[in-house]
Amino acid sequence: MTDTINDNHVARKAGKGAFWVFLAYALSKVVVLLTTSILARLLAKDDFGLVAVAVIAINYLSVIKDLGLGVALIQRRDNVDDAANTVFSINVIVGFFLSLIVFPIAPFVADYFNEPAVVSVIRWLGTSFAINALGSVHIVLLTRELDFRKKFIPDISNVIVKGVVSIGLAVTGFGVWALVFGQIAGSVVSVIAVWLIFPWRPKIMIKKTLASAMLKFGASVFGEDILSVFIENFDYIVVGRVFGLAQLSVYTLAFRLPEMLLIGILWVIAGITYPAFSTIQDKPDEMRRGMLFTTRFLQMFAMPISLGLLLAAAPIVRVVFGDEWLEVIPVLRVLALYAWIYSVGFHVGDIYKAIGRPDIQLKLTIFTLILIVPFITFGSKFGLVGVAWGHLSAALIYQSVSIIVAARFINIPVTDILKELKPSFQASSAMAPVVLATLFLTKNYSPYIQLPLVVILGAFCYGVVLWGVERENLLKMLRVVGVDIQKNEA
Repeated sequence: MTDTINDNHVARKAGKGAFWVFLAYALSKVVVLLTTSILARLLAKDDFGLVAVAVIAINYLSVIKDLGLGVALIQRRDNVDDAANTVFSINVIVGFFLSLIVFPIAPFVADYFNEPAVVSVIRWLGTSFAINALGSVHIVLLTRELDFRKKFIPDISNVIVKGVVSIGLAVTGFGVWALVFGQIAGSVVSVIAVWLIFPWRPKIMIKKTLASAMLKFGASVFGEDILSVFIENFDYIVVGRVFGLAQLSVYTLAFRLPEMLLIGILWVIAGITYPAFSTIQDKPDEMRRGMLFTTRFLQMFAMPISLGLLLAAAPIVRVVFGDEWLEVIPVLRVLALYAWIYSVGFHVGDIYKAIGRPDIQLKLTIFTLILIVPFITFGSKFGLVGVAWGHLSAALIYQSVSIIVAARFINIPVTDILKELKPSFQASSAMAPVVLATLFLTKNYSPYIQLPLVVILGAFCYGVVLWGVERENLLKMLRVVGVDIQKNEA
């Protein structure tokens, strides 16, 4: 009886946390989308390309900033306060070290991409390592406690300040530096906000036994993170090196929409499911049910978003980025399919980490690396669209293998996972002809009229059909987050 109560408590706490996480995510992405839309009209393609190159370098270094200790702290059940102080101290040391190391590294990155101007951009963006290190453990502790209501404040503060500063500086003619200083300002405000809303005050101390234990646990996670960063940025490296800054900016914006609207949701949900799974790590049946529930829930968003990006890519690009970015359209269509394939079975890795077996996910990530390098390299022979198809093909193979491994390791039959896609598939099948018909009937309209019509009619059709085939499960999901429609109606 006690276990049932505890499980329900975890589910309810995770569910309420999901509300705040999705609220923060939705608001932040609206701000990011508006900011990107405005900046795409104010800045040159090379400005976006310069920042994209700098971000590649920063992303590769950023994997070192945590050493897998954040995941280890979430999973840890004892000596949490001392462990948190130890992680904070290590993070600060590593963060300041990374901010310094970018100075000698920046010229090598510039030489690789043949872009001398990127040196100063990388060095300025590198200051974010030291800044973010001061608030990283606060964020981890809020995540560990599933207190996403408080985490909402620094998250949304970051994107609002970043957007306002970037737009303000772009309007006044700062060019690429509008993006750079906006990023730094957002980080500073986020750290200040998390210190204000979360009363934990760290002590500078490193307990060797705790550090050793957490580093051992985090080693596989750290290794996976290194490989994941390489995998996630390899396409940008190829595009920047082979096609130059202008084409890199096109590819970056093409990836921006599926990343904001879907891939980002995966990481948001991972921020909820991993700590939730960690609390029930000794209850495999509960975790299996949680995995299937997460897959079913996620596909309710993933499938229509991917389908919408695929079918309505043209008006979306015209409205969001402007007519000067029409090269984005064919790349976006392929990446929309990639994002959906990427979403299926994505959260299997959270279970591996929760039960203390991150090595399994590490092996799968190595397999992905073996796939993605030749696929993207070969695809680059056919332009940006070829790179996108390379990404898509590698993802299809990787996700298929990942699902098969999960089926064997945690006893979730592949057929059970695929069954979770059925409701979303039925609703999406009804949505597709409505979207296509609307696009055809409004082909001579302004994209600013066409796109809202497509979104409204497509979403309405999808929602009606999904409610018809999935009403009971939707009501259960709402009850998990504390909304009981049937009780309110009574």
